[in-house]
Amino acid sequence: MDGGGAYGAGMAGSPFDPKTFIKKPSVILRIVSWVFSIIVFGCIAAGGSYKGICLYGGDNNACGYGIGIGVIAFMASVIFLILDAVFDNMSSVQHRKYVVIADMLFSGLWTFMWFVGFCYLTNKWTSGTVILPPVMDQAHFVNSVQAAIAFSFFSIGSWGGLTVLAVLKYRKGVSDAFSSTEGYGDPSPATQGSAPYSSFPGSEGTDPYQEPPFGPGKEDTSADYQPPTY
Repeated sequence: MDGGGAYGAGMAGSPFDPKTFIKKPSVILRIVSWVFSIIVFGCIAAGGSYKGICLYGGDNNACGYGIGIGVIAFMASVIFLILDAVFDNMSSVQHRKYVVIADMLFSGLWTFMWFVGFCYLTNKWTSGTVILPPVMDQAHFVNSVQAAIAFSFFSIGSWGGLTVLAVLKYRKGVSDAFSSTEGYGDPSPATQGSAPYSSFPGSEGTDPYQEPPFGPGKEDTSADYQPPTY
């Protein structure tokens, strides 16, 4: 897990440390996902079609889907990397919460999108009518098509990891907020034994509990009383 402040962040206003930032698990997975997205849409754009015909069974929608989710994943990774960099300096806990929720929802959605893309591209490549270019160029196109499928599968793991980290960060933030509100108003140990009111002036150093006026410690003077004779 990252950090120790609200929603896993450090103290607001702390200086940015590139070494600490680059070692965060979420940042590492974000960079990996960013690289995978470049490979996927780059391979499909460069070698996924021949003369305008998609090599995934001739289904241009398959090429469009792979390029689309790859480009969106690329842009989202850049945006979330920027948010990760400024996250510790967000003074508002509510803004941190919104960032974590957005990360959690988008990462979960894109894990599903990559899974659909992997199944879609694999099915079209293996069971569809494969249209291949001339033999001299086949290796380039085949490698591009298969690389896009492979890195679509790898992206499922990287975005799934980002989803897990975002969920853990969100749960930590909610747990910390609940703990802080649960203990609100409890008396501190230093004040539990103190008297709620100040003592009467001049009574310092005396026993705060006085004997009752007719207690056993009082001397009974009623025996010396003589009733008057009439």
